[in-house]
Amino acid sequence: MKKKSRILVIIPTYNESMNVKVITPLVLAVDPRIEILFIDDNSPDGTAAILHAMIKRNKRIHILERPGKLGLGTAYVTGFQYALEHGYDYVFEMDADLSHDPKYLAAMIHTVEHEADVVVGSRYIHGVSVAHWPLKRLLLSKLANVYASFFTGVKVRDLTAGFVGYRNTVLADIDVASVRSSGYAFQIELKYRCHKQGYSIKEIPIIFADRERGESKISKGIIFEALHRCISLRWTYRPRRKK
Repeated sequence: MKKKSRILVIIPTYNESMNVKVITPLVLAVDPRIEILFIDDNSPDGTAAILHAMIKRNKRIHILERPGKLGLGTAYVTGFQYALEHGYDYVFEMDADLSHDPKYLAAMIHTVEHEADVVVGSRYIHGVSVAHWPLKRLLLSKLANVYASFFTGVKVRDLTAGFVGYRNTVLADIDVASVRSSGYAFQIELKYRCHKQGYSIKEIPIIFADRERGESKISKGIIFEALHRCISLRWTYRPRRKK
């Protein structure tokens, strides 16, 4: 009998008490193979306590707690390492704030199982698919992706996307533990590493909605880091030779 593949969805949290109760059942309902790993950075609003109560009722939910706000990039690196150590076959990253609609997970799972090594939930395949964003933020995001694609040479329309799925072999090969970027720069760097290692990346269209609850964590520092990292990647990253 063929072994059932295992799927892990990694969701970093910081002050997401209003969202975790909503997103968790939606994600788990997509596929019975899905498990969720929350990476909580000592949220002062009690997010971890809510998750622990949910874990008692459902073994498909897990949590790793960190002592403070250590950044999105390191949260995902921690989650990726957990996924590799615990034998998950497919690993997804997504936000807790419902801007990434769990309904797209089914198509993304199918893509990474049968069509590509990496799947990206993309906002920019059919023009612009973003809801409730002010024009300034929309232009900034679009220009940042054009800029990132030009400097990295990666032909992905949404390089800053944070709704992404990977085969476990990809994560093992690109050495995620050595990634030091955060925010947008982290998302760009991972896709760049996958591209340089020769893995296939496929985008599927999603509609991205601005967060419904809580506050956005985007800052000018995150944007500046991403712009700088696009230029430095070509000089700082050397693809590993495949065995």
